[in-house]
Amino acid sequence: MKPPVDHIRISSKGKETLIKLKKRTGIAHWNQLCRLALCRSLHLATKPTLPGPLDTAIEIDWKTFAGQYDSIFSALLLIRASRDGVRVDSPEELTSYVRAHLERGISTLNSIKALGDVVVQQVRI
Repeated sequence: MKPPVDHIRISSKGKETLIKLKKRTGIAHWNQLCRLALCRSLHLATKPTLPGPLDTAIEIDWKTFAGQYDSIFSALLLIRASRDGVRVDSPEELTSYVRAHLERGISTLNSIKALGDVVVQQVRI
């Protein structure tokens, strides 16, 4: 399956949140935190709003981001994008959509104080 995007791009605001999360949770890699953020955003019922212009502070290759779960993340994103009315045949629209999910997911992680909080919050959602 072809990946929905070639690279994951995170804003400087998102990077600041991820730096805090790395310290709080002990999760050392950007891609692991971004996977968690994407899953949290996909879990929300509403379509994410597209953030403003991107000031790329972190760029992660899709293969690094998705790792061995490439086909799973690709399928989840494409299914959800179709459900939300996003044109999956438009690379620009799909890139913006993925970015919107990542930025929203990262913002939901902002209140996490420790790794255990992720599990507790996820169960409550």
